[in-house]
Amino acid sequence: MPPSLRFLRQLVTVLTGVMIVGVVLIIALLVIRLNSDTTVTLPDTITLPDGSAPIAFTQTPSWYAVVTASDTIVIYDLDGGLLKTIKVENAPAPN
Repeated sequence: MPPSLRFLRQLVTVLTGVMIVGVVLIIALLVIRLNSDTTVTLPDTITLPDGSAPIAFTQTPSWYAVVTASDTIVIYDLDGGLLKTIKVENAPAPN
């Protein structure tokens, strides 16, 4: 076998080994990440201002927010206490 072909065969073998190790590593990282103990607890009830219809919800470790159909963002602490209400100015009209 010519030396250049032998070198190419070794390169392909090394690349195959690196790819196998990489795939196994990615799978292991996904399994570790998906089995982590970070759980999100949603509030049982949310009291919104009168006439508000929720369209989006987001939560952080210390607060959660509800976006309403009237272009208002209402931010609560985890105990349900109102922290802040933000009116979004110049919001684009829905299509």
